[in-house]
Order: sequence, then C-alpha cells, then structure tokens
Amino acid sequence: MAVSKVLVVGGGITGSVLSLALARRGVSVDLVEISPQWFGVGHGITVQGNALKALREVGVLDRVLEKAVPFNHMRLRQADGSLIVELATPHTGGDDLPSTTGALRSDLQDALCDAVYAAGVQVRLGLSVETFEQSPDHVDVVFTDGSTGRYDLVAGADGLKSHMRTLMGIETLPEPVGMSIFRVVADRPAEMDCAEVYYGGPRYKAGYSPISEDKCYAYLLDENLDASLIGPKAPLSLLRERGAGYGGIWGRILEALPEDTTVDYRWIEAVLVDAPWYRGRMILIGDAVHACPPLIAQGAAMCTEDAVVLAELVTGDGPVETALKDFMARRMPRVRTVLENSLQLAEWEIHPETPGADPGRIMQDTLTFLQAEA
Repeated sequence: MAVSKVLVVGGGITGSVLSLALARRGVSVDLVEISPQWFGVGHGITVQGNALKALREVGVLDRVLEKAVPFNHMRLRQADGSLIVELATPHTGGDDLPSTTGALRSDLQDALCDAVYAAGVQVRLGLSVETFEQSPDHVDVVFTDGSTGRYDLVAGADGLKSHMRTLMGIETLPEPVGMSIFRVVADRPAEMDCAEVYYGGPRYKAGYSPISEDKCYAYLLDENLDASLIGPKAPLSLLRERGAGYGGIWGRILEALPEDTTVDYRWIEAVLVDAPWYRGRMILIGDAVHACPPLIAQGAAMCTEDAVVLAELVTGDGPVETALKDFMARRMPRVRTVLENSLQLAEWEIHPETPGADPGRIMQDTLTFLQAEA
C-alpha cells in the first residue's frame, strides 16, 4: 500500500468516514479531534443516496437507518401550504438505496463514533496539530499537547473553519453567500412523510424533513441578520417573527415549538479551493476545501465521497503523489458542479425575479449528474 499509517485531523462526519475507510483497508489510523468531548450534536441532516452509499462502504449504514427516515420523493409548496408539485428524487447512490434519508445529526455521528472505536482507530480528544515538518516519505507532527507522531499521510478534515488549511498555507477562505438559516428540531407531524419546501413567502424559503420516528428538522432561509445572533441560542421569538407568513405543516410546526426550543442561526458560507488540496503528504478534504450552501443537500455526500475515494486511492499500489493527483482528478469536477449549482440556486432564491430562474430544474439536473460513479 502507498500508506500504512495516517493521521486524520477532525472527528466530524468527514474525518470519521475517512478513518473507517482507511482502517477497513488495513491502515493504522490516528484521529485527533479538537473538542474534548466526541459525540453527535446539532440539528437534523439530509443524507442523499450517494452519502448512504459511502456509509454502507464503511459499515455504518444499517445502524444509521435504524433511526433515520428514508424517502424517495419531495414536495414543493406555496407559502400558504398549497401544493406546487411532487417530485421523485434521483437515486444518486443506486437503485438499491433510498434517494434521500432524513436523520438526526447526533444519531449519525454517534453511529460513526462507535464504529471508529470498534475499528481500532486511536482517538485522541482535545487535540490538534501545532506544527509539522515534511520529508519525501513521511510527515512529522507536533500536537498541541507537545506530543509527536510520524505518518505516511496527514488528512485534514476539520471543517469550514479549518485550522489545517491555515497551517498548510492555503489562503482561500469561506465567504458569506448572502443568506442565513434558522434551524430547529421539532415534533414530527404524523402526515410528514418526506422533505417539503415552501416558496413565495416573506423570506427566501422554508422547509422541513422527517429525521426520526417522532422528530423533524425545520428551517427558514433568510437574509443575513445581525452577526451577534449567530450560534445555537437565537431567540425563538425572532424565528416566529421571521417565519410568519408560512402556512401548512410548516406554520403549525412553528406555532407549536416550545419556548425552550434550541434555535440555531447561521450565516451560510461557501468555499472552493481551486488549487490542489494537498501539499506533499498533507491533504485537506470535505468542508475544509469545498463547502456549499445546503440547497441541494449534498454537503454530507460530497464529504463522505471524498473520504471513501481518498482511502481507496492511497491504499493502492502506486505512490502517494500519484494517488493524490488521481484524487483531485476524480473529485474536483464533481465537487465543482455541486458547488456552482448550489451558488446559482442561492442567487436565484435571493433574487427570484431573475429571468430564467428555475430552481427545480437545477436541483434535478444536479442529482441526475451525481448518479454517475463518484
């Protein structure tokens, strides 16, 4: 194999899937995560079929599907809840997998954490990389606690605000796209059987997805409000004010939210690092190099695809240098298409009066494109 010992920096979805994919191919893996606690947190997540395929490849799909909600269609509605159209969604992971699954993010991450430990990955929490020094055949790393390690490859999977991106001298940074998102987890109405999106209201759009037997994930896309609101403690009163004007199930969800509901508010940011994502034997994957607005629900899919493709290539017979070049050749066209189409959707949703705007078409076209092998 090109590598036998790898350091993965970041224990979220991307780093966890990469660690599992490598370990299943016989690689010794160390995973470091800056948080002192490692467990799933946050709201809901939409997992498209190509992400489910990656989860199956690393052995966690069955565990995830025990609690998640699969569905093969979605509905577009007017702001008052009246139906515009019901769409079958392409099976981007193959016909034997659901086209889409709604999950509680904590359920997904908990499944990955348990699998990573079971695979024998050496997990160290409250830790990151302080400095590194490369040679032609290894990377020497100094960690933030002063300990050291030597690796055949270092993979940074530490997300949108990547520390590893800075350490590697990559200057491209995330930028706001001009819209923000409110997110909540709420009780799931009995009639909710798939994701639905509401257009034409006072904000850019609203929507929801079932994520467990009794919970759903609801969101509101809005303009960028005061940056002091960013975080998991936005006022519920503000969400109710901004979400007024949407009816149907969404309106009922909003009205029924308990006063102690956790409301997460974020400006949506995007980044695409055009240059190669690697420097010698160090590489970045996932949101650290290609984060997109969540308008086609392909963020997790692009990250998990990165992980399984990288593991496949660096455990082949060729040298690391060739494997990393091949990785870029396979991943960049796919990632670029998703990101550019997601940004186009954001632009159309911010400016719906744009001549020729057709969000439904671009969503369908993107998912159809992604049915090809990653």
